[in-house]
Amino acid sequence: MLHQWATLGDYDFVNIVEAPDAATIARVSVSLGARGSTKIRTLTALSIDEFLQALG
Repeated sequence: MLHQWATLGDYDFVNIVEAPDAATIARVSVSLGARGSTKIRTLTALSIDEFLQALG
């Protein structure tokens, strides 16, 4: 976990995590979601350089 904020609104917390790939974070999300006490929304982020490189 890189950062965590308590928020007001639809979500109580925002966590910024880093994982080696999407499959790893998918496993973490499914494991946490299976407990039934967590509402998870995953957003994949790219740095501006990665984004521009992907655009070619």
